[in-house]
Amino acid sequence: MTSSNPTDATTAAWTGMVPIDDTELAVTDTGGIGTPVIYLNGQFATQGYWRRVIAELGPGYRHITFDERARGKSKKSADYSFDTCVRDIDAILAARGITQKPIVAGWSYGAYLGAHWTSRNPDAAVGAVLVDGAFPYDWLDEAMELRIRKLFKRLSWVLPLARPTGLAPRLTAQQQADSNIELGKLSSVSKLGPVLDAITVPVRYVVASGTSFGSKGDEQEKIRAGLNDVLATNPNIRISAKVPSNHGAILRKDFRAIADAVREVEATSSATS
Repeated sequence: MTSSNPTDATTAAWTGMVPIDDTELAVTDTGGIGTPVIYLNGQFATQGYWRRVIAELGPGYRHITFDERARGKSKKSADYSFDTCVRDIDAILAARGITQKPIVAGWSYGAYLGAHWTSRNPDAAVGAVLVDGAFPYDWLDEAMELRIRKLFKRLSWVLPLARPTGLAPRLTAQQQADSNIELGKLSSVSKLGPVLDAITVPVRYVVASGTSFGSKGDEQEKIRAGLNDVLATNPNIRISAKVPSNHGAILRKDFRAIADAVREVEATSSATS
């Protein structure tokens, strides 16, 4: 199919490209008449990472996945900024004709996107599931920024080899480093804290254990602890599960906990509406 102008009554599955600005994003929509769930990927990941969560939730939901700019099958762009990625969520929902309130599910970088979108659209979302991301913590300093740039510089020779397999985005090493550093700035308590405090719909976190790519020792657990102050002040936000898998394996190993969190958000929203 090539049309991308359905309505909420459309039940047929659809896969195709959605034009946005100077790019086209690869989108998959399972169709159906259930509550829409839009899935937001990790920083350099693809929509395929969500397949186990989608299978666990089943056809009772309408599942919308997409590859962000220059990831997966999506085209390159001149703009990879965080705010642009947030706006792309609206563009995907509009292109698929979805007017019913969705649940937003985001992992890692996608959790930050989901938190921002939900905070900015308080009347447009059922709620959000944030998977091991969107923790307010001041983890970026000059030393960390240098560490990030060195890491991606070391990886620069590997990236072109991995791109044809879909394991790496079509961004340069510098663009990937810039994106990671931008995320670090957005993660600060002063930036992310107010975003989370402003959320008025149910949000459930699924929190991993152990390390993530590029982290050392207990760095990641310290970052996760940054959520505690938010939990104490915003009753809409809770931890649904703390799971044993690490950051990179959570969608593969703990997909049932993530699916349960989606169900919990929907049930909580229904009970309070």
